[in-house]
Amino acid sequence: MRSVLFALSLVVLPAAAFAQDADDTVETLASPEEVQKVADTLSKIGCQAPQVEKESDDLFEVDDATCEIGQYDIKLNGDYKIWVMSLDE
Repeated sequence: MRSVLFALSLVVLPAAAFAQDADDTVETLASPEEVQKVADTLSKIGCQAPQVEKESDDLFEVDDATCEIGQYDIKLNGDYKIWVMSLDE
C-alpha cells in the first residue's frame, strides 16, 4: 500500500507543480490606451512594439521590439518611461 501511495505522489505532485507553472506564464496584454502610450514612447527612439504585455500596474514589457538599431526587449514603468532596454539576440 505504501508503495502505491508513493508512486501516486510521484505522479500527482509534479503534475500539480506543472499546472501552477502554466498559470504563471499567462500573460496579460495591455489595454488599447496603454498600447498607444507605449507606442508613442517607443516611436521617439525609432522602435515599434509587436505586442505589449502588462506585468503589473506599473510595469509593461515589449518582447522583440523592432528598432532602427536592432531588435530589443524593452520594459517601461507606469509613467511609460523606458526602464530597461536589452539587445534581443
